[in-house]
Amino acid sequence: MLKDKVEALLEQFFLKRKDLFLLDLNISPDNKIRVIIDGDNGVTLNDCIDASRQVEHNLDRDEEDFSLEVTSAGATEPIVNNRQYLKNIGRKLKVSTRENKFEGTLTQVTDKGIFLEWKVREAKPVGKGKVTVEKKEQLLFENIVEAKVKITF
Repeated sequence: MLKDKVEALLEQFFLKRKDLFLLDLNISPDNKIRVIIDGDNGVTLNDCIDASRQVEHNLDRDEEDFSLEVTSAGATEPIVNNRQYLKNIGRKLKVSTRENKFEGTLTQVTDKGIFLEWKVREAKPVGKGKVTVEKKEQLLFENIVEAKVKITF
């Protein structure tokens, strides 16, 4: 089966390139292979070319006709992998849980979830005016519906 062959070839590639990892593999009924990869230090064009060659040069077009696309995760794609959280420590995230939405700096990743920190202006407990308060929230992976890196310019 084509998917099994492609998975085995990608597995060999990722054994050689431990800094890269697979986010998604999709093969359409007409054999359009789409591979999305990410890396602990980002993904270069050459990384995509190397992954593409690993697959393309080891599949026989006489057996099965296919097209192949290898891309990196886009900046607006949701975070789906624990390694993606780890590489984004220190960056601002927008996170939706089942109950709330949070926006803050990712400060820590554990086996169970992530920690976000942010500052908010709140009314002073006594007297007039506002004071800046630091907030910290632990979000469990099981409760996270979507997490994205917030792009700022």
